[in-house]
Amino acid sequence: MSSKEYIHPTAIIDSSAVIAPDVEIGPYCIIGPQVTIGAGTKLHSHVVIGGYTRIGKHNQIFQFASIGEVCQDLKYNGEETWLEIGDHNVIREHASLHRGTVQDQSLTRLGSHNLLMVNTHIAHDCQIGDHNIFANNVGVAGHVHIASHVIVGGNSGIHQFCRVGAYSMIGAASLVVKDVPAYVTVSGNPAHAFGLNLEGMRRRGWSREVIQGLREAFKLVYKENLTTVEAVARIRAEILADVAEVQLLIDSIEQSERGIVR
Repeated sequence: MSSKEYIHPTAIIDSSAVIAPDVEIGPYCIIGPQVTIGAGTKLHSHVVIGGYTRIGKHNQIFQFASIGEVCQDLKYNGEETWLEIGDHNVIREHASLHRGTVQDQSLTRLGSHNLLMVNTHIAHDCQIGDHNIFANNVGVAGHVHIASHVIVGGNSGIHQFCRVGAYSMIGAASLVVKDVPAYVTVSGNPAHAFGLNLEGMRRRGWSREVIQGLREAFKLVYKENLTTVEAVARIRAEILADVAEVQLLIDSIEQSERGIVR
């Protein structure tokens, strides 16, 4: 258990929990069975960790968040499933992250360096990468895969089984019902593609050559009236040798099972 000085006396902690010595646990927090919390993590107050959850280092979890609760899938029947959270995440008020189901990998996973703003919901079996930002009231349905460096605007919803590629952006109040390719900005209800996440690229200091290569690839996918197979073939033949970054775009298109946002 943690040192007493870091645990508020009103906190309730299951005897099976394994908590690093410097973890701060605020007033009225509840920690269920089979929970592991890594060094430097802080639970501000009124945080509920339902159980079967592994939390890494240096996370901040704010009041009234619900972490590792059983999922809302009606097929769930009490099986042992898990939630894993990486390092350096900020999980704000009223966010909820649910454990997985045996129909998938029995695991919901959140990577590292993510910001989940107020009332974000991450459903069962989602696989979330690193350095993502989810604005207020974002809802991510079950079995969704989101890569890294993605921004999801407030009040947006992502349909179950969708995939969202790296460095993409979803505008506020959008409904995503198909896969979002890497680098692409989508918006609307239902969401449509509007271009590349150019501002995100510029902020990261990407070269003009890389950005121009991605522009050309985007045109092939969205502006040339080609099938995705034809577009990918031309991207490989005409762009990939000079701009290795387009491989992420190729991968996100070829791995799509639902079809991409158009």
